[in-house]
Amino acid sequence: MTEFDIPPPLDPDGRWPEGLSIRARTPADAPAITALHNLPGYRYGTLRTPHHSPEEIRKGIENQSANFISLVAILKDRIVGDVGMTHYANRRVHAGSIGMGVHDAYTGRGIGRALIGEILAIADRWLDLKRIELTVYTDNETAIRLYERNGFVKEGHFKRFAFRDGEYVDAYAMARLKP
Repeated sequence: MTEFDIPPPLDPDGRWPEGLSIRARTPADAPAITALHNLPGYRYGTLRTPHHSPEEIRKGIENQSANFISLVAILKDRIVGDVGMTHYANRRVHAGSIGMGVHDAYTGRGIGRALIGEILAIADRWLDLKRIELTVYTDNETAIRLYERNGFVKEGHFKRFAFRDGEYVDAYAMARLKP
């Protein structure tokens, strides 16, 4: 892939790591996304359970609802992260929620920053969403810092939110409000 094949960030102020591209996921990505989702560090920060199959992921992509946007980050022909956003309807048409993760071997390289920047640019510049929500485990300090740098604030604390690796863990409800 050349620099001319990589579309620029939707946010004119957005910056991506050298060689990174972000695009919509496709059914052909299922094996690589499965490998990503089955990584222990990736899974530890999400609600995913172990041992997803490529078929399961492919079906999810093929049956994706119209109000869901899912992107993958690619570096050197490898999927190194993904982000998804559900935008709501009816009385919550102004709101959406996101979830994301980065490959265990590629954390700390700006991939999470690029992914959240791209999905927030879609929310802001294309959907005019006023509220973006997410949940994050209270022990995921790196993710919390990333979200706070992108305007998210803690709105609540969920006790015993999820069962992870043999114990119940807490999570924060976070949101970013746009005027």
